Amino acid sequence: MESQTKRSTIYFDPDLHRALRMKSAAANRSISEIVNDAVRRALQEDQEDLAAFEGRVAEPTITYEELLADLKAHGKL
Repeated sequence: MESQTKRSTIYFDPDLHRALRMKSAAANRSISEIVNDAVRRALQEDQEDLAAFEGRVAEPTITYEELLADLKAHGKL
């Protein structure tokens, strides 16, 4: 773990905390390492989602009503 870490208090659901303690023991890793990895993955997913949205910004959009009309016109509803 990095030498410049920040301390924070997190309140876990008791079942999640038990699962984390068991995973920590089985993997020989601290709960902090497991949580840091999970948060890091979640943030990376957010970054990928934002990049995907940016890449699709020029795509045409239709309303929900237009989508339903198109599906009906093509016999899919």
